[in-house]
Amino acid sequence: MSDAVSAGMRRAKVQAATEHTTVGFVEQAADGSVTIECACGMRLTNGPTWSLDEHIRLHRAEARFLALAAVAPEGIPRLVGWPLAEHA
Repeated sequence: MSDAVSAGMRRAKVQAATEHTTVGFVEQAADGSVTIECACGMRLTNGPTWSLDEHIRLHRAEARFLALAAVAPEGIPRLVGWPLAEHA
């Protein structure tokens, strides 16, 4: 029997989690917005209809998706076409 998750996918998941951790302290601006830096260099900010926590969760989920999708086995069925036309 084979492993449920390949070593490559395990490594990608760990790397995404490591590269996308919040760093520093939450900063609050005069306009009430709050931000925090990600280890990848992106500044995560709340918005008019989303919280800072929601932005952090989406950012980490996207990072994990991109990392896993990049190393997924050839031919695996996907919901999203790969490679993506453009991503950061």
